[in-house]
Amino acid sequence: MIARIWRTGVDESRGEEYDAFAVERSLPMFRRQPGCRAVFFVRTKDGRAAITFWQDLATAEALLSSKDYLETVDAILAAGFLRPPQSVELLPVDQLWLAPDLV
Repeated sequence: MIARIWRTGVDESRGEEYDAFAVERSLPMFRRQPGCRAVFFVRTKDGRAAITFWQDLATAEALLSSKDYLETVDAILAAGFLRPPQSVELLPVDQLWLAPDLV
């Protein structure tokens, strides 16, 4: 399993717009991606992050060529509420535990 962490700054005066976009546009897009196992949208000190979990490295990397993903990226950039810095990190998941009430 691979964890993909995308971090971005956000114009906090438009933070609610970002949060709505995440739920209404990004979440359905991630749910349609082959190999996507989970999505968490979180707040950071300076913005937001999307933490996604993927079946393997191949499915995490395939996201970058997904038409659905690329259209979502274009839409979020056009919205104008993102701010630098932005970064992406792919990390192998060595161990996993979920509380029984989450499964």
